[in-house]
Amino acid sequence: MPTVNTQGNPDNDKVVGSNPELSPTSPNEDSDGALLSPVPDPEPIPGLDGVPVKCKRAFSDEISDAELSPMTGYDADRKESYTRITPFQEKHDTSVEFFYKPITLTALGIGMIALAYVAMTQDVLEEGKEKRWVGVYAVIVSFLMFSMIQFRDGPFIRPHPAFWRMILGVNLLYQLALVFLLFEDLDSARSMMKYLDPNLGVPLPEKSYAEDCTFSLTTIWNAIDVFCLAHALGWFGKAMILRDYWFCWILSIAFELAEYSLQHQLANFAECWWDHWVLDVLLCNWLGTYLGMKVCSYFEVKPYEWRGIKQTRGLRSKAKRVLSQFSPHDFTSFKWGPATDFTHFVAVVLLLSVFLAAELNPFYLKALLWMEPDHPIVIARLAFVFLWALPAVRELYQYLNDPRKAVRMGQHVWLLLATILTELLVIFKWGKGQFPEPLPVKVKWGWAIGAASLVLYAAMQFGIPNARRYIRRQKQKRKGKSKAQ
Repeated sequence: MPTVNTQGNPDNDKVVGSNPELSPTSPNEDSDGALLSPVPDPEPIPGLDGVPVKCKRAFSDEISDAELSPMTGYDADRKESYTRITPFQEKHDTSVEFFYKPITLTALGIGMIALAYVAMTQDVLEEGKEKRWVGVYAVIVSFLMFSMIQFRDGPFIRPHPAFWRMILGVNLLYQLALVFLLFEDLDSARSMMKYLDPNLGVPLPEKSYAEDCTFSLTTIWNAIDVFCLAHALGWFGKAMILRDYWFCWILSIAFELAEYSLQHQLANFAECWWDHWVLDVLLCNWLGTYLGMKVCSYFEVKPYEWRGIKQTRGLRSKAKRVLSQFSPHDFTSFKWGPATDFTHFVAVVLLLSVFLAAELNPFYLKALLWMEPDHPIVIARLAFVFLWALPAVRELYQYLNDPRKAVRMGQHVWLLLATILTELLVIFKWGKGQFPEPLPVKVKWGWAIGAASLVLYAAMQFGIPNARRYIRRQKQKRKGKSKAQ
């Protein structure tokens, strides 16, 4: 009798079909274990009518047939065939199925034709700067094209997973550029920035916003500028990323405290008290957070019933369907729950720290590289961090709250975390000797008290209750042993 193989052999169906009493996961009839062990109940048929069947664990080449049977527990969704586990990221927008058909070879052919055409028609350029820049652009486009085709899908499928793969590719390019700059000194980096913009490389004076702190309508009106709109737009984006009122408020207050702490290093952190708490927190930040959370609430309660473009009748309805392709396919509200358990508390504190670092890094980078706040490179960095953070925070939330599906940290959150940390390394390296003012004593005491408060809160909220539960369990065990004796 031939041995039944359950490890993806295409001949499985033939062998099982010849003997209907055998299941694909049953041991061989000639096996001693099969004779000595009771016959298990038949396993449910997977994928019946498109409904996934749950199994105990994923199949692996290292697990024998005897170890796989019988299956009594269910903890993972499995779809046909037996050897395929469907990742939770692999979901397609079936209303536009045409755009999910694989066209990798077609894209490769079109890309090579375009590359050959550009390379062959650029010979009229003189050797030097212009031709080198064409080569740089070709490298970037080629890398992003590979990212769109071959990177893994993330949590978002609108407007198309390929768009978010390209966003991940841009993040990777930026990370590689940061790694390169990490091995350069500050003067060399400033010289390199002239290749991107010849107007760079000139020292810029830091502007202070604490010159006239008189609390009056005139001074407040004079302080309102385009950066107030930037504040509101920024906090609108943060609300869309975090999807939590309390988290946004804590982050808003923490950023203002960070500005107080670091104004001895950067002059533009020095602001009037009403600029910190009235214009920034109560006006701009609140307005952006409020509008962002309203949009989140709309997406949360909106019914999502998608129809294909072919099934939509009328030009107006088709145009509306095309525009809706750029809206979310579904929406998940975030409930971070820092008081639920210690893991969530640590995750929220770390996420808050990473967000603060992401907010402070551009201020230091533009000061070290002599760039204006409205320079296109600074604005592009802020815009791309928003696009990188959208899927990254979604993956982090999935990783924390649904570990059975998200068994490892997602690629977006991993790469964004690496990017923020690399920016910090660059700032620490280039900042040596650039900020000679020591940290004020009151700032040291303030941050020490804040850190101690976090530790004390964790001890009171999680440490002491867990210790009490442990002591009660030990007492119950001792009582049980004494009664048994």
